[in-house]
Parts: sequence; structure tokens; C-alpha cells
Amino acid sequence: MRITRRLEFDAGHRIPNHASQCCHLHGHRYAIEITLSGPLVATTGAAEEGMVMDFSAVKAIAQQHIVEPWDHAFLAWRRDTAVVDFLGSIAAHKTVLFDAPPTAEHLAQTAFNVLNPLYKGCYGNDLKLERVRIYETPNCWADAVRGED
Repeated sequence: MRITRRLEFDAGHRIPNHASQCCHLHGHRYAIEITLSGPLVATTGAAEEGMVMDFSAVKAIAQQHIVEPWDHAFLAWRRDTAVVDFLGSIAAHKTVLFDAPPTAEHLAQTAFNVLNPLYKGCYGNDLKLERVRIYETPNCWADAVRGED
């Protein structure tokens, strides 16, 4: 069985070598979808009986480890020194640095890598993070999928 939880956040970024508009500082209303697979909880009387995982628990993990750190932050490539230096000059600015340009593809893979170990063992269930989808816009997204690199 597979389940998916969607959350949204706002963040700025730029893709410094992009040949079009994304080379400029700008922002998006991102959405992240977390898809987990596993057997249904079969423990009689358990609050999660009949579920793969409670959707609120899926949300709590993603909220703490991805959404809260990235929401209303500027997502920057650490090698984009002009932007990193500029953002560093703004007192208490919320900046998240990445080892690659903050494309939807890289954000999806980073989120997958962060979340993958966090869902293992929840409820003692054999849960697997199957996919993280990052929507950069309603019409454009990237998927990081288990087993694909």
C-alpha cells in the first residue's frame, strides 16, 4: 500500500548559470509530496490500525526536517558567492545552503536523502520512502524515487 502527504512552503532561490529568468533572485510557492509504502498496521486497537502511517505523523516529520527549515528561506548554492555574501550581510537572514544549484531536482533529492532514514521503523512497520516530489510551480516538478539516482 502507498500513501502520500502534501505540504507547501514559500522560498526564494536562483539558478546562477540558468540561461533564462531563473538566474535572477525570485521565489516560489513550493509543494512537497512524500510517498511512503508499507503494510497496513494490523495491531488490534492501535490508533493507526488499518493505516500505513497516520498522515499527521508523515506531516510532522517532513514539517520539522524540510518545511520549517526551508519555509521563507532563501535556498542558495554555496558556490554562488555573490548571493551567499549578500544574504550573509542581512542580519538573521534565513538562508539554507546546498552543495549544488537549488533546482527542483536537487531539492527533491536532498529532501529524499534527509527524510529516508526518518520514516524507517515508524510504528515498527516496514515503511519505505518511495518518492519525494517537489513542485516548483503547479506545472513543473521533480521526483526523487527510491532506486533511481
